[in-house]
Amino acid sequence: MENMVNVFIFGKRYSVPENLTIMRAMEYSGYQLIRGCGCRNGFCGACATIYRIKGDKELHACLACQTKVEDNMYIATLPFFPLVKQVYDIEKISVNEQIMMQLYPEIYACIGCNACTKSCTQGLNVMQYIAYAQRGEFDKCADESFDCVMCGVCSSRCPAGISHPQVAMLARRINGKYLAPKCGHLENRVKEIKDGTFKDLLEDLMQKPVEEMKELYNHREIEK
Repeated sequence: MENMVNVFIFGKRYSVPENLTIMRAMEYSGYQLIRGCGCRNGFCGACATIYRIKGDKELHACLACQTKVEDNMYIATLPFFPLVKQVYDIEKISVNEQIMMQLYPEIYACIGCNACTKSCTQGLNVMQYIAYAQRGEFDKCADESFDCVMCGVCSSRCPAGISHPQVAMLARRINGKYLAPKCGHLENRVKEIKDGTFKDLLEDLMQKPVEEMKELYNHREIEK
């Protein structure tokens, strides 16, 4: 017999196996996840969740696909958070801090409470990358925010209303477009793909069994 724990999903009690993730526990309890689920491996950020353990005052944030249930866990999912997403043409924007003042002026209202960092499901130093964005240090902002999965939990806890993931996305786009050194061999490879150089190879790969493809991948030649 599996060891069972009691969890409260949106306030209703369920008994579920203790080895399940929150996402699997919700499905075990009868929930059909249409929204709030995606890759199921911690990369897409679609399953942002908040929870509290009975008797503990602290409110925790996590991704439901990564976090195992605990006894007396009170759970509420946050499958979507309304981030401010500005529209811009990456080909025309100016590469200085003025672009942040123009598109995301709220970042300058940051009060340094660090709630964003404390709530980040990926353990990122969110307040630090916002500070880089304020100073126009887009390369540092891009590096610090590289593992962001756009779940929006940081923004849900921000008293200044900052859309941290969108600020970070802009910084990474600026860095990739204008600041990071060009990668010549990558551009050549993209051109080869567009020209159809690998068409026959790709079609051949698509016909292979999954296990054979895994074997080819594991023994591929890795560029130095």
